[in-house]
Amino acid sequence: MSVALPRPVLALGLLFIIGTLLGLASNLVKLAGQAGWQPLAYLLWSLLGGGLLLLLLAWWRHEQPGLDRTRLCYYLASGLLSITVPNALLFTSVAHVGAGFASMCLAFPPLITYLLALALRMEGLSRIRLLGIAIGMAGSLLLALGKLHSGDSPALWILAALCVPLMLALGNIYRARYWPEGASPLSLAPGMLLGGALLLGAGAAFGVDFRPHLASATSVGLVLLQMLLFAAVYALFFILQNLAGTVFLSQIGSVAAISGAAIAVGLLGEQGSLSMLLAALCVVVGVLLVAWRGAQPPKPAGDDLESEEPGNR
Repeated sequence: MSVALPRPVLALGLLFIIGTLLGLASNLVKLAGQAGWQPLAYLLWSLLGGGLLLLLLAWWRHEQPGLDRTRLCYYLASGLLSITVPNALLFTSVAHVGAGFASMCLAFPPLITYLLALALRMEGLSRIRLLGIAIGMAGSLLLALGKLHSGDSPALWILAALCVPLMLALGNIYRARYWPEGASPLSLAPGMLLGGALLLGAGAAFGVDFRPHLASATSVGLVLLQMLLFAAVYALFFILQNLAGTVFLSQIGSVAAISGAAIAVGLLGEQGSLSMLLAALCVVVGVLLVAWRGAQPPKPAGDDLESEEPGNR
């Protein structure tokens, strides 16, 4: 007999699963580069494979993506903001700033997402949630300042990596605000990945080399693994957004930051630092505060500072 998990427990579990998978994905980029893959080619084929896997899953579950004009526009716009631009910046910057720093940059989106949601009145103001996000953001700032002062990476590539969370935050807001009416999470995920791949592939017109690198079993295995990771991450991604809301979803980046940095230092031999450790501690505290806030029962009407979010879409 199956036991249904409480909604907050399920949401927190999905948060840590997706964040850990994203942290692993950012480290695979470094391994793929060492195996001979060009970053954008590796991204394109990973997106295509992941999108097709999700499309097969959606058809199998009878949740086929809609092909009306509204949804096609949604796939392209969400693909651009959530997939093409942030992943292109992330994949190309890893070789210059390291997988650990690139992963830790993923901790920035929550505060940006929350501020945008407040400005658009998609969220009510919560002091506890704001405190948690601010603590996580403080850790991210510690990390960024430590990297800038170390002088071991070009400032331009540090800036490129720091632009990733801004795009992810914009993508979070867009997906929530324009979620097609009646669409299930699984029906939207393949469209976003394939839309992102289509937009990225347009770079071929500007001379970008997207030829796959299949010269060794390692290079083939790495792209297949990235395809599976993308399929799993973005299938669960939409489920979590529908379950827990946009701001809670944005905490995925904080978990990905910790797991990705830990993998980079522990398994790939990158150099750790005190600022990275302090950043990780801040991110953990921030995630727990935001998760704790999401698990609380609704406050009485009229308590504006602690009101529940009005909806996910």
